[in-house]
Amino acid sequence: MSERKALERIDAGMGKTPALIVVDVVKGFTDPACPLGAEAEEVVAANAALMDAFHAAGLPVVLTTVIYRSDEEATVFRARVPALNLLTPDSDWVKFDPRLPIHDTDLQLEKRHASSFHGTDLDDWLKARNVDSVVVTGLTTSGCVRATAVDGLQNNYKVLVPREACGDRDPEAHEANLYDMNAKYADVVSLATVLNLLPH
Repeated sequence: MSERKALERIDAGMGKTPALIVVDVVKGFTDPACPLGAEAEEVVAANAALMDAFHAAGLPVVLTTVIYRSDEEATVFRARVPALNLLTPDSDWVKFDPRLPIHDTDLQLEKRHASSFHGTDLDDWLKARNVDSVVVTGLTTSGCVRATAVDGLQNNYKVLVPREACGDRDPEAHEANLYDMNAKYADVVSLATVLNLLPH
């Protein structure tokens, strides 16, 4: 079986009540002018399409951003990646990319670490809405997307990762992490597959 075909298989699939988790599609990661950023036009477009589809189906949508409100937060992580210190409350870099079709009903979630679950109330929010599976997208594939996908599995959600809706500054890391997530933690599929699985 080719790698491409292996990445298309669906083992766990999508549950009855999926939620979309858009990880860190913020200006700091979509604008190459930021040290954390890279060109991400196609990734933003894929996420916009997914958000439109989830909104149309009346399904939960979560958007995360990283914000550090004090010097004491995530000190080890920030020491390893000093550019994270740019992500302060008054910075434009923490704002969601304006191309995303955000609704008032979407959960806008601040986080401090790679995983959208770690140190947040995301799991409780999802369970309160009877969510049984999550579609994890965003930036970056090798960092916060992977960490969120792994924690999604560890919180007992089926996890799908649409490859076109994820991106990384390092294309090789992007491909390697998609392959690894598919082997262990998630179903890595196409954007079209996810859209086709949603109720119409």
